[in-house]
Amino acid sequence: MKNVDDLIESAAELATRGLSKGEIADELNVSRETASWLVERSDATTQPNDQPTQETTAAARSGPQDIHVDWSAIGRDSKRMGSIAEAMADLLAKHGEDVDLTIGIEKAGGPIATLIARELETDLGTYTPAKHQWEEGDIEDLGGTFSRNFAGIRDRECYVVDDTITSGTTMRETIDAIRTEGGEPLACVVLADKQGLEEVEGVPVYSLLQVISVGKEE
Repeated sequence: MKNVDDLIESAAELATRGLSKGEIADELNVSRETASWLVERSDATTQPNDQPTQETTAAARSGPQDIHVDWSAIGRDSKRMGSIAEAMADLLAKHGEDVDLTIGIEKAGGPIATLIARELETDLGTYTPAKHQWEEGDIEDLGGTFSRNFAGIRDRECYVVDDTITSGTTMRETIDAIRTEGGEPLACVVLADKQGLEEVEGVPVYSLLQVISVGKEE
């Protein structure tokens, strides 16, 4: 994607396909607030066959402060994905050989976790966070789920894998959910971390990239 107008157009397309605002946030690697703003902006400015206008672009500049991470050049190619997963697995390897479970946060964290689990020779589990159900209001009223099609968690140490940390909310939710199930997360790894976090809920966080916004706050 080249600019904010492209993000607005993508948000509109995803909303038309029936995705929740939380799922749109996941697809575009932005915060829930940014996803909501993008969808609202698309409703306000986009007409069929219209091209982005100067008003649209000006309005886009006044949007929420966020950073979009586009890693589709990696995601579209299995060889590149395998190489990235090998690097991410290497960040986790120092925690020892006793860990036998890797948890991927759906959607994008699932494929990455699959490759990391293969690299580390662990079982695989997946977690669907509450944000996938989120449209408006308090996300605390919603709950995430572990898939029964994959490995169970109880009494097992595990790694947690996602593509991007935006605010840290999803990672925190996943760690809490794992502990509720009786598991113990030892480390988390992501492709890109927008917050520069060293730990979440006492669990160390590793990333291949830390994306830091440098600017003067209004």
